[in-house]
Amino acid sequence: MNLKQIVEKTDTKAGLAFDLTMQALILVSLVDFSIETLPGLSDDKRRLLWLVETTTVVVFTAEYLLRLFVADRKIEFATSFFGVIDLLAILPFYLSLGFDMRSVRAFRLLRLFRILKLARYNAAVRRFHRALLIAWEELVLFGIVAVIVLYLAAVGIYHFENEAQPDAFASVFHSLWWAVATLTTVGYGDIYPVTVGGRVFTFVVLIVGLGIVSIPAGLIASALSKARESDELLER
Repeated sequence: MNLKQIVEKTDTKAGLAFDLTMQALILVSLVDFSIETLPGLSDDKRRLLWLVETTTVVVFTAEYLLRLFVADRKIEFATSFFGVIDLLAILPFYLSLGFDMRSVRAFRLLRLFRILKLARYNAAVRRFHRALLIAWEELVLFGIVAVIVLYLAAVGIYHFENEAQPDAFASVFHSLWWAVATLTTVGYGDIYPVTVGGRVFTFVVLIVGLGIVSIPAGLIASALSKARESDELLER
């Protein structure tokens, strides 16, 4: 059994143990990050948390270097989705070293990228990633259409409600908040139309909003089905 099989495969005991160990360390790292945000921690506890953080980073660094070493195409791995995530999982730690301690707070948030490392070890998440790649062009096109509809909704409600509610709908930019809340069917209710025209327009926007929520879901569901079929063909 070579190193490549252990690092990249899970069909052996050693490969499965490697994957389970890395998953456990990811969870430990995330718990460590969460505990670190608690107020009133003693210096001893903060030193212990820093030790746990350093240990996990050392292991993640070794894992990244191992994956880079065994990769057939090293540049392609380094620029791939999982390669970038693996790098982002360790980079904040090294960036924060040697800086003013106040800057650590900004880099600390980037440690949340470690949760995406779990995607490497989960077949369902990997399948979802492939589904996004399959439906990428359609999702981008739909995103552009959604932005256009969002702008038109803001313009429309501004036209109907500006005179009746000059404070809430002072401009198209102010109206964008209402458009976002309505098109996504969230409907916070902090600002709402009071004119007849505005209410009729809101009804139309709500119907369009249902499509904005359902169409991407349909695209991803279809792509997930294709990704599952692809997995089943590979297993045969």
